[in-house]
Amino acid sequence: MVRERISTTNAPGAIGPYSQAIRAEGRLLFMSGQVCLTPGGELVKGTITEQTQQVMANMRGVLEEAGLSFANIVKTTVFLSSMDHFAEMNAVYGSFFETDPPARSTVAVLGLPRGVDVEIEAIAVY
Repeated sequence: MVRERISTTNAPGAIGPYSQAIRAEGRLLFMSGQVCLTPGGELVKGTITEQTQQVMANMRGVLEEAGLSFANIVKTTVFLSSMDHFAEMNAVYGSFFETDPPARSTVAVLGLPRGVDVEIEAIAVY
């Protein structure tokens, strides 16, 4: 299997033993969960709207480094600290998918890295 690591300075660097994304067999991109850290490592401590905007900006940075866009995403998983954040997150998230949004799962979890309220991971195709 051909496997290539994708890394960019347009999203926060990995803070553990993982990659920002992995391209597999030249056709699939598996993006690690993105949280609301700036590319410089500063935590965005704001509303769920502000946090989601930063998450999506980070996702864009990884996608662009891989030569892709949001149109290439086929599946996402959204992790929320509370389903009370769903509507606000969904409004921001939806604005990044002009047509044919990807399949998605959304789950509420007990805790997320650094106490953030949203994390999103994605699978994209070339």
